This record gives sequence, C-alpha cells and structure tokens, in this order.
Amino acid sequence: MLPRIAVLLAALLLASPSMALTIYKYVDANGVVTYSDKAVAGAQVFVFRDRMIERLDTVVKLETVKHEGGETLKVRNDLYAPVQIELRLDNVQNAVGAPDKPIHWVLPPRSSIRLVSLAPAEPGKPMSYKSKLRSVLGDPRLVPLSYAYPLPWRGGPFKLTQGANGKYSHFTPKGRYAQDIAMPEGTPIVAARGGVVVKTENHQSGRGNNPSGNFVRILHDDGTMGVYLHLMRGSVMVQEGQQVAVGTPLARSGNTGNSTGPHLHFVIQRNVGLALESIPFDFARPVGSLPNFAVAGGE
Repeated sequence: MLPRIAVLLAALLLASPSMALTIYKYVDANGVVTYSDKAVAGAQVFVFRDRMIERLDTVVKLETVKHEGGETLKVRNDLYAPVQIELRLDNVQNAVGAPDKPIHWVLPPRSSIRLVSLAPAEPGKPMSYKSKLRSVLGDPRLVPLSYAYPLPWRGGPFKLTQGANGKYSHFTPKGRYAQDIAMPEGTPIVAARGGVVVKTENHQSGRGNNPSGNFVRILHDDGTMGVYLHLMRGSVMVQEGQQVAVGTPLARSGNTGNSTGPHLHFVIQRNVGLALESIPFDFARPVGSLPNFAVAGGE
C-alpha cells in the first residue's frame, strides 16, 4: 500500500496546482512519527528543505607547493567527472603574480592543473593572501541532447506523487524538475541512461545527515547527470568510475534522507555555470504504464 503521505501529496497537487501545500508532523505517545495535512494538537509544520548535499572539498582540492622562488597553487580533481572551478585570491600582501580577477577553469576527470605561481615582491619578507576555491560538478560548455528516459525501475505499476515544480519540495534550482515515484522499499532501480558513475552514497540509514539519503549519480555523454535518490542502505551495487548501460542494476529503492515515505526521487541535472541545476526531461512512457522497462528478452 502506498504511504499515506505519498497519496496525500498526489491528491493535493493534482487537485489544485496553485495551492500551497502545508504538511504537519507529530509524534504520538509511542514515538511514532506521522505526517498529515491536518493540524492536530501538538503538531508542527513540517518544512522540507531540498538540499542535495554533495560536498566536493575532499575530492577537489587546492594544493600549495612551496619552492625556492615562492609558491605554486594547484587544483586536483579526484572525481570521475569534470569539474568547473573558480579560484579567488583576496587580501594579497607582498606577492607578485596574483590575478586581479577570479580564475575559472574546467578540469577533466582525475586530473590536476597549476593555476598560479606567486613570488614575494620583497624577497625575504613573507607573502600573505586568502584563497577561496569553488567547484561544481560537470562541464557547462556541453549542450544537452534530447533523450526519452526509460522508467528506471522494475516492477509496478507505481504512481507519480510529485512532479516538476511540485510545491511540496520541487521548487529549488537543483530539484525543480525532479520526479517522485512512490514504490515499496527494495524495488530494483536500474540505469535509465548509459554513462559513468561519478558519485554514490551507500551507508546512510533513516534520516541520516544527508537529505538525499543514499544515492547514485551518473554522468551522461552530453554532460547531463541522472541522480537516483533515497535508496536503501547497503543496496548500491555500482562503483564510482564504473561504466553502466541502460538497464544496468544500480540499487534498490528506499526511504533514506529527507523522505516522508518509500519512493524514488529521480532528477536530471547539469552545470549551468558554477551552479548545478535540474533541467526538464521526459520519460519514454507514462509512469504508471506496463511494461515499465524495455529490455531485450523481457524479464
């Protein structure tokens, strides 16, 4: 049976697209958490913050190499995907070679580059500066190609509980065009498009620290990325750097992260210029249709 919250979202969103959706959360005497559209005694308004936290500071690093003539600043990208970076140097003191404007660059996967070399304006005196590095997944120079995505699961039929521009949680740049499909935990999730796996999370249980829960991110040839969120803990069966084809098993659906019920959150994103944003996409067939995934030879 579909989670009550999923049915509630679907009914309200379909009934009145312009209506603001208010969800209440309350905990009963037995510690059971319930979400409802009814303001019962002790309930609090549940505020959904659609934050896809994928920190890159451990895999895209600014390195300082000191040498006799001064210092060289390098950026290393350990990801299996290109990254766009911006390096800014502020409050520069006694240094020659510092750029007046931020440096922008796109680093290929698994690469490094020397961005700037600094030398003391007055030899023998220390240099000082503040560096700030920004990095965003993807190459903004690539142009997305038209593609109809097969439904990325096996089983069903299932129901779409929140679509593009959903007022409950699909209103931020990263998730505006996402699709939420309610399905039982453990439903097989498969790749809807071929590409390389660039990021995964597989160890989060329950709400955890990341609103995305467990996820798989796949980079496509045109620079777009398909992201499969709220997956079951320990179910991710692909590795970062692995090439996958359409229909490759990725994981099983779950209820992890900032999720109000078992479902798959599927979104297509691209780097639009130092910002990762969702973009419109189409499924190859209606969500509730069968067969739900076309593979030679059938199931």
